[in-house]
This record gives sequence, C-alpha cells and structure tokens, in this order.
Amino acid sequence: MQEPTFLLLTALADRPRHGYMLGDEVFAISGGRVRLGAGSLYGTLDRLLAEGLIQVDREETVNGRPRRVFALTPHGVDALRAESERMRTTLREADRRLATTWTIPAGGTA
Repeated sequence: MQEPTFLLLTALADRPRHGYMLGDEVFAISGGRVRLGAGSLYGTLDRLLAEGLIQVDREETVNGRPRRVFALTPHGVDALRAESERMRTTLREADRRLATTWTIPAGGTA
C-alpha cells in the first residue's frame, strides 16, 4: 500500500471527513512530511472509491459549493488493519536488527 493511501485511510479511521479536511489530516498524521495537492488527493479518493475501500457518507453544500464527505467501508477497515499489522511486523524486525547493529569502524572498511 502506498503511503498516501495508508494516510488517507488512517485519516478516515475515526470519523468521516470531506476532502479538504482529509488533506489537513494527512499533513498532521505524517508530521508535516506529506501534503497532498488537490489532484493527488482527489485522484486517490476516486481510486479508493472504485476499489471499495471508502464510500461517500453524505454530500453537503457549503457556501453554495458541493462537498462530499467520505467514510471507510468495512473492506477499507480490513485493508487498513492488514497494512498496520504488516508495518508493525516490519518495524519489530527493524528494531530487532538495530539492537545488534554492526557498523564499520571509523576509518575502516567493510
């Protein structure tokens, strides 16, 4: 799963959100590393809709402009859980290996 997908699904895990709010959530969740432009954000949302990972929870009109509010589907919850577990497994392995890290001595070679 690509990081923007993971971040968007994570942003929807606690409640439905509209697109602009999702962009802000992705930025916050990523610690400011990932800012999705409108094209990337809405392109990814369209793909997630087509894949059945999210759905339109409702449509609103704010200041005369239509706004879609998105929510995770049960399939999206399952996908997010599976990816979270995959990442935890990888992190545990990285931590295990870091505990026994071998480094090249200063001025030495491998």
